[in-house]
Amino acid sequence: MLTLDLTNAPRWHDLAPGVRAQLRQLTTALMVATRSDPAVEAVPEEASDEERAVAFAKALARRAVLSWEGIGDADGKPIDPSPEAIDALLDVWPIFEAFQLTYVSKGLLLEQEKNASALSPNGPSAGASDTAKPAKRRARTARRG
Repeated sequence: MLTLDLTNAPRWHDLAPGVRAQLRQLTTALMVATRSDPAVEAVPEEASDEERAVAFAKALARRAVLSWEGIGDADGKPIDPSPEAIDALLDVWPIFEAFQLTYVSKGLLLEQEKNASALSPNGPSAGASDTAKPAKRRARTARRG
């Protein structure tokens, strides 16, 4: 069953021991805005999937992060989120992975389920195309000895 949170209240997500971020709910509006983010659109067509994923995650995080705890500058002084600081945070591999797993993937699971089990428009093979050539003659069965 799909449970709807009608409050759309921000939530805290643990990204590493002692590091957490308060993030906006992952909504359609947030995803659409991120897809049209200039940094995402600037990714060259020949870029790898990994490069696209990093650009998208950073653009999404810049929109989603409201505040955080456990993040500081080189001197250990706490800093507030900024576009540059968010990008630098996601350059830390374990943080990037945690952001993807705890935030992004939860929103994409529904889309993945939808894509994996979509019904064909009119029957089980209505949308399917043939991939094999027809047989020229009937196959022979093996002889019993």
